[in-house]
Amino acid sequence: MPTHRRTDAVLLVVAVVWGSSYLAAKTATDTLPVLTVLFLRYAIAALACAAALRGLGSLTRDEKAYGSLLGLTQAAVLVLETYGVARTSAGNAGLIISLTLVLTPVMDRVGRRGGLPGRFHLAAGVCLTGVALLVSGNGLRAPGTGDLLILAAAVVRAGHVVLVGRVTAARELRPFRLTAVQTAVGAVLFLVPAAPALPALASTGAATWAELLYLALFCGLFAFLAQTWAVQRTSATRASLLLGTEPVWALLAGVGLGGEHLTALSVLGATLIVAGTYWGQAVERAHRALPATPARAMSAEGAR
Repeated sequence: MPTHRRTDAVLLVVAVVWGSSYLAAKTATDTLPVLTVLFLRYAIAALACAAALRGLGSLTRDEKAYGSLLGLTQAAVLVLETYGVARTSAGNAGLIISLTLVLTPVMDRVGRRGGLPGRFHLAAGVCLTGVALLVSGNGLRAPGTGDLLILAAAVVRAGHVVLVGRVTAARELRPFRLTAVQTAVGAVLFLVPAAPALPALASTGAATWAELLYLALFCGLFAFLAQTWAVQRTSATRASLLLGTEPVWALLAGVGLGGEHLTALSVLGATLIVAGTYWGQAVERAHRALPATPARAMSAEGAR
C-alpha cells in the first residue's frame, strides 16, 4: 500500500474511533464524575505506554518538552469535550466538533502570508448555520452549555492539530514516546481533582470499566499515537480533512447504539455541517494548490 494511502487509512480509523468515543464518554460520565473518567482514561493509557517503553531507551529532551506541551493542549480538548458531551447528545457533540475542519486551516495560517478566499468563509458560515439548527431541537433557541463547551473544544482542538504539525515538522520526535509523555501529563493533571471519587471505583460495574478501557486504549493511546504518526507524514489541513468523517460515526453511534433522536431541524443542521466542512476543505485545498503568482513569489522570496 502506498505511503499516502496508509496514512489516510490510519486517519480514517482514528475518525471512526473518535466518533464512537462521544457515546462511550457520555455513558461513562453517567456513572462516574467527569474528572474521574478523564484521570482513568489517561492513567490506563500511561501505564500501557510505560510497559511498552520498558527497555526501549530514554526520552530525549525535545520529546519531554514538546510532549508536555502537547499533553496540556490535548488535556484541554478532552476537558471541554467530556464536560460538553455530558451535557448534550453524543450526536450533537460529534457534529459540532467537526467545525475543527474549517477552523484548522484558519489557525494554520496564523503568522503566515496569504489569506483564504471568500468562498472558504462562506463555507464556514454554512457550518455555523448548521450548528444553530442542530442545537435548536424543535425550535430555534440558544445553544445549551454542553453545545458551547463542544464548540470551545473544536477551537482548542484545531489549535492542537496545528501545533502537532508545527512541532513535529522539523524535529526528530518519535510518535510513541511523544504520546507516552502526553498520557503521563494528563494523568498527573487529573489525579488530584479525581482523587475524592476514586474509592467509589470498587463498586463500578464491568460495562463502565469496558468503556474506560476503550476510551483509554483506543480513543486515547491508539488515537493519539496514530494522529501524531500520520500528521508527521501529511499536512495538518489534510489530516483535518481525513478526520472529517468523525461526525458521521458519532451520529451513527448516538442514534444506532445510544437511542438518540434527531428532529427535522437537527437533520438539516447535521447536513449543513458536514457539507460545509467538506466544501471548506475543498476550497482550501484548491487555494493551496494554486501556482504562485509573481507577486506571491516575490513576497515569499522577501520573507526568506
